[in-house]
Amino acid sequence: MKTKSLWSLVAAGLISVLIVPEVNAAGDAEAGKTKFYTCEGCHGVVGYTNAYPTYHVPRLGGQHADYIVAALKAYRSGQRKHGSMLGNSATMSDQDMQDIGAYVSRFRSINVNLPVTGNAAVGQGKAESCGGCHGEDGNTTDANFPRLAGQHESYLVKALEDYKSGARKNAIMNGIAEGVSEEDMKDIAAFYASQKKGLTIVKE
Repeated sequence: MKTKSLWSLVAAGLISVLIVPEVNAAGDAEAGKTKFYTCEGCHGVVGYTNAYPTYHVPRLGGQHADYIVAALKAYRSGQRKHGSMLGNSATMSDQDMQDIGAYVSRFRSINVNLPVTGNAAVGQGKAESCGGCHGEDGNTTDANFPRLAGQHESYLVKALEDYKSGARKNAIMNGIAEGVSEEDMKDIAAFYASQKKGLTIVKE
């Protein structure tokens, strides 16, 4: 593994339900609730996994609306690769994406225990410098960076693997992930997956 400064750069790239009110000037959360139906078959199912390669589909509830919009636009343009996501996003307008982002951002999870295979305690140290962007426990309030707390370990590992292989494009993350070992990925992902009151599935 590289030095601690590597982990400070990692932060620049990564990435039962209570609903709380949250204002999003660009999106209509009520309209987004209706538009989310095409997403619900995967992101609204507890423990749902991608078929191949196998990893948990990301938990979206409580994610920043701006990040959801940016991700959908990346899928629509082909910058991010996934067959189902391309199919779903291809017909979405920018307003559709903003409405969906506004809807899912209202969700907050109660305490849950997600399964992890990495060493969360060790991962806390490895992810220490990520707190400046993602928050000390992954619950950042900065909409420029995705929340990581409560995200599935397997999804976070897959994201890092994709940055490392170049399948997922980000100038900073592609360079950083090149020097991150598989063990480091699992430990960091385990730490964020173990954090409480973070992301959840979008299901009422």
